[in-house]
Amino acid sequence: MIKTRESVSAISLKNKYSSELLPLVLMVVDYVAILAAEWISCGLRNFFVTTTVFKLSWLSFHVIVPVVYLVFMHVNGLYTRRMQFWRMISHIFNVTIYAMAVLIIVMYIAHTADTTSRLFVGLLAIFSFLCLIAGRYIIKKCLNRVEMLQIPILVMGAGKTASIVLDYFRKDTGLGYEFVGFLEDHTPHPEVVAMMPHLGGFADAEAVIRHTGVQYIMVIAPGLDTKNIQTIVYRLQPLVKKISFVPDMGSMPLATLDMESLIDGHIVAFSFRNNLARRYNRLFKRIFDILCTSVGVLCLLPLFMGIALWIYTDSPGPVIFKHRRIGRGGNEFSCYKFRSMCVDADVKLKKLLETDPQAKAEWDMDFKLKNDPRITRSGAFLRKTSLDELPQLFNVLKGDMSLVGPRPIIREEISRYGKYIEDFYMVRPGVTGMWQTSGRNDVSYDERVQMDTWYVRNWNVWFDIVLIWRTIKVVAGKKGAY
Repeated sequence: MIKTRESVSAISLKNKYSSELLPLVLMVVDYVAILAAEWISCGLRNFFVTTTVFKLSWLSFHVIVPVVYLVFMHVNGLYTRRMQFWRMISHIFNVTIYAMAVLIIVMYIAHTADTTSRLFVGLLAIFSFLCLIAGRYIIKKCLNRVEMLQIPILVMGAGKTASIVLDYFRKDTGLGYEFVGFLEDHTPHPEVVAMMPHLGGFADAEAVIRHTGVQYIMVIAPGLDTKNIQTIVYRLQPLVKKISFVPDMGSMPLATLDMESLIDGHIVAFSFRNNLARRYNRLFKRIFDILCTSVGVLCLLPLFMGIALWIYTDSPGPVIFKHRRIGRGGNEFSCYKFRSMCVDADVKLKKLLETDPQAKAEWDMDFKLKNDPRITRSGAFLRKTSLDELPQLFNVLKGDMSLVGPRPIIREEISRYGKYIEDFYMVRPGVTGMWQTSGRNDVSYDERVQMDTWYVRNWNVWFDIVLIWRTIKVVAGKKGAY
């Protein structure tokens, strides 16, 4: 049943003062996290170095170190802004760098550097970062679970874009929004209706704001023209604290967007950075690949040996399959995989496509077959779990691939990329990427191309870390794999 404006009560007390109370709660959690990091760092230092006992003064332990961190947490907007959790981690990393730099400078000014354990300083940098993330994650999860200290938001717009955006907001740990309801002049999307009550049309915004007391508005209607958006902003800005809107900017690289206000704020200039055009970013990405892959290969050696033995005993043929793929600059390379097909796979495929029109149509669409007769018994399991792609880690060490990047393609697929192929040529293809973490084989080919393009244009190292983490979760769930 669709709720009316009159049936929706005012904002609950537990969320009414979220803007004022949440920063205080987060500050207390961060303070405790820093104390825990100091305690762990001191304990480990004294455990590894038994010749002397290191101990911080009460003032340094309880005041100086935590205050430096809290100041930088505030400067980075970690008390005043709601942000995605992976962005929060990025900001906490910056806080750790800045805070440790300041603390080291303070030690030299106070002439205490000679008596301060360098091992303690290194451990503090690591554990302060980890403890701050853990503290934020735990408190955010707890608050989200009890629906407390959330930001009440009125949504304007309930189309397909709104359903995608709202579903993402609801799942992200870092945001914490309470959706009061939505306004829509047209037929709302069913998923939005399932999330929150329909409170009327755009013309009812003032009445809903006064009735509920909501102070945050989110306009998710990309089809609105500039005049209508301007009207909404000028109508509602005097009544609320904040209005945000999702503009229709297509697939432009918004993660690298910079905005500058010109001519006394009446004109806005947007600029887009190409992060991977910068040499130091490409170097940093390569160093990240080498370090992470080297550790990964060493840890996974027993698994490599076990899989190789299984393939060898399961079906005749080589353990490793080399397939020619397109890499950076359009150059071909041999992409390594554990063999998951029989040795005469090409012959079987040709025969199947000649005799089965349905299989040929499926192959022409995505270059994949859901029920592929060429796959061996061991290969079916390896594909389902994506373990067949583990040898690509050696492609990463060789420099043919990256840990994260666009999906490696074959030459026949180049034409499918059209004008976006130059984006693909800019970087090394990845062992994992957006396609692998967004449904894999359940995603259409055009969506894959858009994902590859988006990744290249919006790259940053934190997004790589997020995609690696998502890959682990997706593979564990076996979502979209065959």
